[in-house]
Amino acid sequence: MVSDTVQSFWWRLVQPLRSLDSDFFPSGADRVLKQEPKVKRGRWVPLIFMHSVCLGVVFVGASVTAVVTAVALYFVRMFAITAFYHRYFSHRTFKTSRAAQFLFAVWGMSAVQRGPLWWAAHHRNHHQFSDQPRDSHSPRQRGFLWSHLGWITSDSNIPTDYTKVPDLAKYPELVFLNRFDWVVSVPCGILIFGIGEALRIWAPQLATNGMQMLVWGFVSTAFLYHGTFSINSLAHVFGSRRFDTDDDSRNNFFLALITMGEGWHNNHHRYPGAVRQGLVWWEIDCTYYLLLLFERLGIIWDLRAVPVAIPSRQK
Repeated sequence: MVSDTVQSFWWRLVQPLRSLDSDFFPSGADRVLKQEPKVKRGRWVPLIFMHSVCLGVVFVGASVTAVVTAVALYFVRMFAITAFYHRYFSHRTFKTSRAAQFLFAVWGMSAVQRGPLWWAAHHRNHHQFSDQPRDSHSPRQRGFLWSHLGWITSDSNIPTDYTKVPDLAKYPELVFLNRFDWVVSVPCGILIFGIGEALRIWAPQLATNGMQMLVWGFVSTAFLYHGTFSINSLAHVFGSRRFDTDDDSRNNFFLALITMGEGWHNNHHRYPGAVRQGLVWWEIDCTYYLLLLFERLGIIWDLRAVPVAIPSRQK
């Protein structure tokens, strides 16, 4: 009787804590992964909340400090997504140390786009089944809105499919970060608020405060979401095609600018293992340029090049 009481108490205590683990699903992650992809209304709540907070700029106002911080946060975190989540974790286009790999994962998690293994697993699946029925976010298969945001509101796309990332799953520190993906984003929000409050007290001439900085941080994150997801949606609909790939991937100069090089999506689908996506001089690829700097500094090495010479003419 006492044992049953202890077990019941322990279960009540542990159950809420298990919900903090992104890999915990009461019905089992494998079972959820096999479900038919469909929108679940409840999963729109975080997206609606994030965009609603952005409207807070009406109440907190704007300052040069807050706006510049938001823009800086956008590009610093966009670089982390394209350089680390995409080109490193998803495609392994260069090598680095285990310590740097961990820091790259933390940096990428500041973008609030879940854990590195979840991100990489979905992206590898995208390349394996690009614009086919098993592609998680194909505008050809399920429409533009689904490819842009709808797919992340489906229960079937929430668990991490570790079978797609066995090379990453062997690192327990990466698995921990992937399971508890809030351990970076929540402290980041607190830090931004704290910096704003510090500036309010010690640098009042900057005309900002904690709440203003936090709201503009949400604005930055919302734009970052749409910038990243535009590659899933817009880059499979609008643009030109240098290569005749089996999918609808396209090159788009504007998307390349706002995503630091990811807009050369058709190039990438032709050579997914190459670290460079802008293949000729006028295809701006800021992420690649920064990775060259990282290589020069000795942080990364063995960058995988495009295997052939690319003509400058585009179809």
